[in-house]
Amino acid sequence: MRIRSIAFLAAVVVSYAPLWSQIHDRDPLTEAEVDQLRETAIEPEKRLKLMVEFTKARMASLEQIRTDPKAKDRGKRMHDLLEDISTLVDEIDDNVDDYNERSADLRKPLKQIVEMDSDFQTKLHELKNAENDPKNIDEASDYKFALDDAIESVDQSATTNRKLLDEQNVKFAKKKK
Repeated sequence: MRIRSIAFLAAVVVSYAPLWSQIHDRDPLTEAEVDQLRETAIEPEKRLKLMVEFTKARMASLEQIRTDPKAKDRGKRMHDLLEDISTLVDEIDDNVDDYNERSADLRKPLKQIVEMDSDFQTKLHELKNAENDPKNIDEASDYKFALDDAIESVDQSATTNRKLLDEQNVKFAKKKK
């Protein structure tokens, strides 16, 4: 009877193992970055500037790992950084939506976000093209889906934020008159 209980418990644990990663998602921000963001919660321009800086830092890390032939666990580390980039880009978009609903003037941070998105689109598509290189084929399987998600997030962000920047330019130009 005791062996059955242990076997049942083991089966339950094994069946829930795939869900463990969904329960304990990694936070893409460090504690120091979270503290910095808390201090700028009511200042859209400063908050969005920080978020852009944090996202660019992840992209710089990704580029560094990608070009370092001696980097250990390159595929896994690139996967994690691509997920962080996707999460942060989506978080930036959520913040832009919130501040836009409050009629905040976001023209300056939107220019930075659009520039970041354009730069990221180039780099991510370059990484996508490098997936088929025989040198990268093994590690590319580690980050393929994360790369596709990052490309989708950045492309959507670029489209949305360019449109919003155009709208804000018109809206706040009328207010000046």
